[in-house]
Amino acid sequence: MKLGKVIGQIVSTRKDERLVGHKLLLVQFLEPTKDGKLAIARSDGRVEVSVDLVGAGVGETVLLCSGSSARNATGVIDAPIDYAIVGIIDTVDVFYDE
Repeated sequence: MKLGKVIGQIVSTRKDERLVGHKLLLVQFLEPTKDGKLAIARSDGRVEVSVDLVGAGVGETVLLCSGSSARNATGVIDAPIDYAIVGIIDTVDVFYDE
């Protein structure tokens, strides 16, 4: 699973029928920093389209699953889905032992 921040949404009037009824959001991956905060992932700062399963909104920090786990979470095993938002994160506590 990955952490991400919702940075936008996609409106698509025509899409694969297996995606009908699913909200599509743009998510940028995050990673914890040494000071205990979350920042845009340096190794993977790209933006991905994700199917929203929990009612997330722009600006929220979310929990993502990918691949077959994302498809299983939607209940549509053969859907063209790479990422699914499966949780909205309230807080993250990071403790680095230095």
